[in-house]
Amino acid sequence: MDIVYHYPHDLFESLVNTIPLLCKYKKSVVSFFRGAGVETDICRDLEKKIAAPGDGVNKYEMVRSVLSRLNERGEMTLRERREIIRRVVEFEDFSTCWPDDVIKAKGLISEIRRMVDVKDSFTRMRLEKDREIKKYQLDRENQINDLKKKRQLLEEIKRDLYSLFAFPDSQAQKRGKLLEGVMNRLFDADDILVREAFEVVSDEGNGVLEQIDGVVEIDGYLYLVEIKWWREPLGKAEVSPHLVKVFNRGHAGGIIISKAGYTVPAIDTCKDALVQKSIVLCDLEEIVALLEKQGSVKQFFKEKLQRAIIDKKPYAKKV
Repeated sequence: MDIVYHYPHDLFESLVNTIPLLCKYKKSVVSFFRGAGVETDICRDLEKKIAAPGDGVNKYEMVRSVLSRLNERGEMTLRERREIIRRVVEFEDFSTCWPDDVIKAKGLISEIRRMVDVKDSFTRMRLEKDREIKKYQLDRENQINDLKKKRQLLEEIKRDLYSLFAFPDSQAQKRGKLLEGVMNRLFDADDILVREAFEVVSDEGNGVLEQIDGVVEIDGYLYLVEIKWWREPLGKAEVSPHLVKVFNRGHAGGIIISKAGYTVPAIDTCKDALVQKSIVLCDLEEIVALLEKQGSVKQFFKEKLQRAIIDKKPYAKKV
């Protein structure tokens, strides 16, 4: 029973009026409390008083003293207070009562049962509400912490992406590899990365057949990613190999990210491919703008895919 810390006043008074009726003798009152686990030091002075001739103490005063002492000890005596309530509400052997007290005792026990049920119900509701509040606070705190971590991660990704602009063309290959890593981290930050850059090797040992810069999943569909940091816009000859990779993989779509944009023939080729495949062309400057405002890369590509599929525009810039 969740009667926490102290007996409420109404329950306290009801127990004071009831327990003496359940015990014929003063020694029986002490035995009742000792049976409920009440420590000896709480009852010791009362035992001495009732052992002395003409003790001058009655059962009601004894009960009030013991219950007051238990209340004063707060949480330390929570177990004893609960056990006392349990012994009262489950009391059934009225042969220990004086005959004239039986009916009154039954009525008081019934009232205590009602009070305990009501208080216990309110306690359970309060505890449940407290749990819900704590859970909401914890969830909210976790959301805030996750958001802080994500913002910090995006700042790091943005910093690393900006650093690539300082690379000289003589280190183009290294820059390209680093760009793949930066983009894959960006995809992973939004939980859409399926696989980082990998190579498809011939079973016959004829070397590398394909180089895939990454694979992402958006709305249940897989998209092969190609990333190019070239000085000149990508032409038809540059986008076509990636289209071949996409067409060779069933229901997969394709995403191409270019530092220098695309030629008209490249855009037209991708537009023709939209008849069978979902293809999106993206500029690196769009990614830069996205990082500047810490937007969602998943939502960014979802919108571009919608423009590609609905409007047949694979190259719909969002800068």
